[in-house]
Amino acid sequence: MTDWSTLTDACGSAEHVPGLLNRFEADPSGVWSELMDHLCPQLDTAFTASFAAIPRLAEIATAGSSETAGWVLLAAGAIAACSPGLTEPGSPLTVFSAPIAVLHDLTDRRLSQTVESEEYVNLLQALLSFEGVEIWDRCLDGLRSGEYEVDCPYCGVNVFVVVGEDDSFCCTDDYALREVQKSPLKPARTQQLDGLPRRLFTRAMADGQEGLAHGLRYLFGRTACPDCQTDFAVAEQVVAGWTP
Repeated sequence: MTDWSTLTDACGSAEHVPGLLNRFEADPSGVWSELMDHLCPQLDTAFTASFAAIPRLAEIATAGSSETAGWVLLAAGAIAACSPGLTEPGSPLTVFSAPIAVLHDLTDRRLSQTVESEEYVNLLQALLSFEGVEIWDRCLDGLRSGEYEVDCPYCGVNVFVVVGEDDSFCCTDDYALREVQKSPLKPARTQQLDGLPRRLFTRAMADGQEGLAHGLRYLFGRTACPDCQTDFAVAEQVVAGWTP
């Protein structure tokens, strides 16, 4: 049995966390923000109590409605994304592997039933978090917003990478305010995708998320810096600029 008095959350002692989880179960949408303030503020910081809450979150998701499960998976995915990798000794993903597997299964099933693209990206990132996939469990958000900011690996200039339905390009100036010099994005060919990119593309297509699949080809494609004209891989620069 968990001794919550020995654990901490964002506000100190975690003695109150079981009660907070009970209130969250009764009113997921109403209590979600408060829960995250304690267990995963800004969705990027976790504490001992955060990981200890994973079994209870899995129980709530299993017993609750579809709406409840949605809120739980968003919370648990953010917490799991803060865990050290699977190879790290004592990784919460290993310590709590059984409830993590339950949450992963719920997420996997929910993905195929999700139509709204924002929820789909959130769930896809949660799925990767439960698998211990680092960086991309946080960095698919740019496909939702349609924009990434990276540094040119050669001249160092800041580059806006814009992935749109009708126009995909990169530029070095604020394209929303003025006409800018653009370099085209070159999407990866489907047959060129392998590993995780291939898996993400195939999953998005199977789930009817053609727009996301379209964006993934550009994310894992190439472009040229508008300033120095040097070719580079977009995804490599997203990874290079990642700071946990």
